[in-house]
Amino acid sequence: MSRATKIVATLGPASSDPAVLERLLRAGVDVVRLNFSHGKAQDHIDRANLVRQCAARVGKPIALMADLQGPKIRVGKFAEGKVMLENGARFVLDAARTEPGDIDGVGLDYKELPRDVKPGDTLLLNDGLIVLTVDRVAGDQVHTLVKIGGELSNNKGINKQGGGLTAPALTAKDMEDIKTAMSFQCDYLAVSFPKNATDMEMARQLANVAGEPWRHKPAMIAKIERSEAIPHLDAILRASDGIMVARGDLAVEVGNATVPALQKKMIRMARELDKIAITATQMMESMILAPVPTRAEVSDVANAVLDGTDAVMLSAETAAGKYPVETVEQMAAIALEAERADEVRLDADFSNKQFGRIDQSIAMGALFTAHHLGCKAIIALTESGSTALWMSRHNIKVPIYGLTSQERSQSRMALYRNVRPILMANHSDRDQALAEAERLLVARNVLKPGDTYAITCGEPMGYPGGTNMLKVCRVG
Repeated sequence: MSRATKIVATLGPASSDPAVLERLLRAGVDVVRLNFSHGKAQDHIDRANLVRQCAARVGKPIALMADLQGPKIRVGKFAEGKVMLENGARFVLDAARTEPGDIDGVGLDYKELPRDVKPGDTLLLNDGLIVLTVDRVAGDQVHTLVKIGGELSNNKGINKQGGGLTAPALTAKDMEDIKTAMSFQCDYLAVSFPKNATDMEMARQLANVAGEPWRHKPAMIAKIERSEAIPHLDAILRASDGIMVARGDLAVEVGNATVPALQKKMIRMARELDKIAITATQMMESMILAPVPTRAEVSDVANAVLDGTDAVMLSAETAAGKYPVETVEQMAAIALEAERADEVRLDADFSNKQFGRIDQSIAMGALFTAHHLGCKAIIALTESGSTALWMSRHNIKVPIYGLTSQERSQSRMALYRNVRPILMANHSDRDQALAEAERLLVARNVLKPGDTYAITCGEPMGYPGGTNMLKVCRVG
């Protein structure tokens, strides 16, 4: 059984060496994330080229994800680099302050904070490790009382409990970064801190305009990090191609205890709307420094797989950790074991579902038929990858092979759960295409004589959205 759940790995100092990157790809990475919070434009362009070169050497389709920084809601710098805040102390967040901070206060990157808060509000700094209560607001100064103290160092993040910060999802830096991402035609563009569908629609429009010289339109991923996004999940999903359950900032805003149920809800909603779901943040955090994960991390990854996530994501573990390759190997093994135990509930999935499109009905028919006939594989001949995406929204132990003549579709399908994308020459003749598809899978030892498989295609051939045929075949 080959692994269905995909692995997203963040590129950084620990993984930018070509030899290490190749090992990561061989260990199981399917998507490489470029974090635009760090580095210059040329750094990302160079790394994108490096990923594609390594993928070509390994012989594996890899998707590139450009992850925008979003608004910087952070404290400024301190004269000594950090301060130790004591419980009960007074501390001032000053939007007008230009000199380095000290034990009494610090400047702000986010100048609108005094307008966004009022007495009684709770501010969470450094991923919620430090808690401040707003005492009063005087001009550009937010006077606070330290409720839970600790070490506060340069540029740590600020969240407002319950949300409510008005920072726009797309900053001027993000708009420039979108142009950079389109210059190397990233497959996925992840938007940080969207509050509603409008944020995603604006990001898509900017990306489509920037990608026009290459006729490139990336798939859009909404990172769910703000409490304001939760009531608008349905609309955000419909305006996006997928979501990232970004559990770090989200947990700070809504509370740690709320996140597990939200994760399950978001993954379920994504699957129901034929969208992609990525589960992220601290999945294997201990492996930044340790060669093995904790039992809790193993359970966390396994539960995300059982929830039906398309992918599990690594951040600092592969970007800056001591054991990037070992982390990917461990994650791949955990995902595979969880998938072995997962139940197939196709009949229940289809019992109350209606399909308004022919191509979607064909995709569902292929799943149902392959499951009940015990087929070795499902083959989707697809230009856009949509047929493979629809198939991948349902849990089935039969592997799905997305065969396409479009390199961009091949890369995009690398993120779809249980889909193995393969590049195949375009054929105008249906019988030639079917024969070539079988030949490719026999050559890869996926199929052997006597095996049955289900295959879908469109007639006439070569038109996106034209899938209208399902055929069950036996290898001669």
